[in-house]
Amino acid sequence: MPPTTPERGRTLTGVALMLGAMALLPFLDVVAKHLGQRGLPVMQAVWARMAFGALLTLPFVLRIGGAAALVPDRPVYHLFRAGFLIAATFSFFWSLKYLPIADALAIFFVQPLIVTALSPLVLGEHVGPRRWAAVAAGFLGTLVIIRPGFQTVSPGMVLALMAGLSLALYMLMTRRISGRSHAMVTTFHTSLLGAGIATLAVWPVWQAPEPVEWGLFLLLGVIATGGHFLIVRAYDHCEASLLAPLAYTEMVMATVAGWWFFGDFPDGWTFVGVGILIASAVYISIRERKAGAETPRDFEQP
Repeated sequence: MPPTTPERGRTLTGVALMLGAMALLPFLDVVAKHLGQRGLPVMQAVWARMAFGALLTLPFVLRIGGAAALVPDRPVYHLFRAGFLIAATFSFFWSLKYLPIADALAIFFVQPLIVTALSPLVLGEHVGPRRWAAVAAGFLGTLVIIRPGFQTVSPGMVLALMAGLSLALYMLMTRRISGRSHAMVTTFHTSLLGAGIATLAVWPVWQAPEPVEWGLFLLLGVIATGGHFLIVRAYDHCEASLLAPLAYTEMVMATVAGWWFFGDFPDGWTFVGVGILIASAVYISIRERKAGAETPRDFEQP
């Protein structure tokens, strides 16, 4: 085999970091589902995700930009972004009360297709007929997973779709400010403002957590921050269009984690629908790569 060139080495490192992040992030859902089974309100898990996420990213932000980086440059804009991220996180965590992790994630994967469909309206981007066809195929994949008319559409399916839509709107807002500041700084601002919103929302339903639940709250923040850090580092080594399809490898660990911790396993039709979604997303990524389009480096996982 030919020796590894520096550029090829960077690409392989970026791919490895992205795959590592996708192997780690499903455990965020495992912890959230476990907290729900312990009877804690969903909003408390959302609050922990935001509050501990802000706390754990704080040292990185201080290292990147010092104390000046703690103040958002566009606070109202970041506040709306935080609101969409909270809506996505809340809807997804709530969907885990009704669905296995892999099923909820499969429906949630409609998010990049929604971004593509709405980008002409929100961002004025051009989407050609081939990418529209890929979006339509992805929507068909979502219908295969949900199968309306062939099975009862559970509240969890609706919540997972709402999570995908909310995160799509969050990502569209992220694209508008992409490149203005470091991704970690932007993420910190979103988590900080999100923690403020979540604090107000969780106050009326707050239940005193037990010590083990405080530990799970911290674990939510550690997993989310660790996964995000790996993704940021991956984007430092590879272009976005190469890494974007790798996000779908998260389904592998989500399936394993759901089976191991909760005894859940998706049915065959779910895998068929996920296959259609992945094919659609990979095609869209290839088209964007050929067009020279970059997806935003800022990334969030509900």
